[in-house]
Amino acid sequence: MDLRGRVVLITGGARGIGAAVGAESGRRGARVALAGLEPDLLAETADRIGGGTHHVECDVTDMKSVEDAVASTVERFGGIDVVLANAGIGTYGTAEKGDPGAWLRTVDVNLSGVYRTLHATLPHVIERRGYIGVVCSIASFAPLAGMSSYNASKAGAEALVRAVRQEVGFRGVDVGAIHPSWIDTDMVRESELDLPSFRAARAKLPWPVRATTSVEACARAIVEGFEQRRARVFVPRTAVLTYWLRTLITSAAGERITGAESAVRVPQMEREIAALGRSGSERTSAINELADASDVAEDAEVGGE
Repeated sequence: MDLRGRVVLITGGARGIGAAVGAESGRRGARVALAGLEPDLLAETADRIGGGTHHVECDVTDMKSVEDAVASTVERFGGIDVVLANAGIGTYGTAEKGDPGAWLRTVDVNLSGVYRTLHATLPHVIERRGYIGVVCSIASFAPLAGMSSYNASKAGAEALVRAVRQEVGFRGVDVGAIHPSWIDTDMVRESELDLPSFRAARAKLPWPVRATTSVEACARAIVEGFEQRRARVFVPRTAVLTYWLRTLITSAAGERITGAESAVRVPQMEREIAALGRSGSERTSAINELADASDVAEDAEVGGE
């Protein structure tokens, strides 16, 4: 699929992977629409990409907000060819001691947000026989203790991709699961700064699982996935080894190994999270506050009517 003149809609487009994919898509001639919760940063990112890049505020936990963002993109460009469901957050905490509200919000953003994005965009993508990519992460098949909400949401997103691919593949639409490993984004950097136990656990992972990829290289791989309409994209490509070994990772033998390590790491992580006084990175906390403020404003407006 030649991206020249194609319309690419990206959720979570203000920064990180979403912003980089927007820039790479624009370089290849696409007309780009960025959707996200940080309007000022979205505008700055759109200006950097140039070429008439569209930007629209969007909360993927709100169906109407997603529908409005899609309608705004269609009104601006006339349709949608490619979608990247990229909006996502990561929170800290074990199932026992973590914040239930943070756990549920992570799943709502990372899994239900993908569903809302697909539901709203599919009629337009089907019309153009286009492509949808969903950022599923290697966490979808290589879970880590202390991040159960992120692991569960990404595994669910991968299962959603497989089901939707069957539903729309015969109609000319391709749906791909995108599996980045460690990408040099705010979320990864801040998690390592917040939690020394997380940093130490990652350092013990074998190559290539522990390798860091630049956000620009990640974006190139994802956009090439658009062009090739790939069912799976691994970033870096060597991350496919983790996928091939997933049955070993989750086997009884594999879980005995990780269980022994967790006996030390999990209590340490719980102490670190308690000392932080928050269940996610400062970026995640700020985005949650933006969403909460939007909900309060909407409730006040409805109440005023």
